[in-house]
Amino acid sequence: MKVQKLNKTISPFAGISFVNDSFNKAGMNQLIDSELGNRVKLFGYQYSDIIRNLVNVFLSGGDCIEDIGAHLGEDLKSIPNNKVPSPDTSLRGIKELTTINNVYTSKNDISYDFNINMSLNRLNLKSLLLTKQLDAGKYYDFDYDNQVLANKKYDAKKTYKKNKGYVPGIATIDDKIVYIENRDGNANVKFEQAATLTRAYDLLKSENIKVNRSRMDAGSYSKEIIDVVDNNSELFYIRTNKSTSLIEQIMEITNWQTVEINYINYEVASIPFTQFFEDRNYRLVIMREKSSSNQLDIFTGDMFKYRSILTNDWEGSEKEVIEYYNQRGTNEKVFDVMNNDFGWKHLPFSFLNENGAFMIITAMIKNFYNYFIAKVSKTFDGINPTTRVKRFVFRFISVAGKWVYQGRQWVLKLYTKRPYDRLMA
Repeated sequence: MKVQKLNKTISPFAGISFVNDSFNKAGMNQLIDSELGNRVKLFGYQYSDIIRNLVNVFLSGGDCIEDIGAHLGEDLKSIPNNKVPSPDTSLRGIKELTTINNVYTSKNDISYDFNINMSLNRLNLKSLLLTKQLDAGKYYDFDYDNQVLANKKYDAKKTYKKNKGYVPGIATIDDKIVYIENRDGNANVKFEQAATLTRAYDLLKSENIKVNRSRMDAGSYSKEIIDVVDNNSELFYIRTNKSTSLIEQIMEITNWQTVEINYINYEVASIPFTQFFEDRNYRLVIMREKSSSNQLDIFTGDMFKYRSILTNDWEGSEKEVIEYYNQRGTNEKVFDVMNNDFGWKHLPFSFLNENGAFMIITAMIKNFYNYFIAKVSKTFDGINPTTRVKRFVFRFISVAGKWVYQGRQWVLKLYTKRPYDRLMA
């Protein structure tokens, strides 16, 4: 085999030029700089340059900011008029967007750090409105969860999973992140959650995004949190914790009905719920199934496993309520995508507030990716709106191309038969 090396600037990642074109045409640059302000007056990199550069890194298959210098920098610089800040400049820019942590003290006189960055969260939400992924005045379903983000950063604390890290509170609408608060890993998920949810709901209201249904796991099962969720949602669905009083009520149920959910038969029933709010028309939907161990449960005295969902929805059947709640799995997938495709597994900073800013910015990048991949999926075979970044890089970004200046304009020459030209129509 003979090898001939050609001294020409040909990029193996020419597909990223289409990402940048879409970023610019969508108005993301203008939105970022109008919301965050000018970083420099004349020369240097604006915040839009830094964030677009991070878009380039993650959508070219990189997994950390340092990949700009180590792997991608020269290819990104070959794109005409594409500003490529160094890793150090990018990190400084993100640090400039951080906010000071809020310190909350528990009843046991233990202090916890929460990072509340409303400016970046508002920018993220406005970017979803700009790209028409959300529409003002419409109703949406809202999910909230706390994600254990394992890491060994300087201020990481031991989480309930016995590893060190953070436990950010994350709100989503479908597969789009709409709000993030980073928080100490040792903080109980219920601690100050009502205030976190209030801020998330208020931000949505400020942009005229309305909440139809809210859905949360047992980490949100408390009187204070339920009150906030109910006041900000048309309907809500929250998994309950076991308690003696609930079990006593459940044990009195005699009218169990059998339903099939995901090809498994369960017994279901509903009862009024008055544990926290006697004056409200709340409903407890219970499901049970025979334990595979055939051992008596120490709480119930029988061989069933019980799960229950608190809701104010009296119109849906037990099966409908349970199936809707079980769709929370979409939320878990969002966390997996952020960890593995958008840098959360490789947080770049040593401190909670700086990493919090990074998380919101990368959430905005992930949301932009949703917008862009939806457009690409209409033209390219083998790419759909749920395609993960690795497959996207192989099927779209990885294409040999060269920018040449001819006829007083820049022309991108691609060495492929794939229909990139149709994206410009």
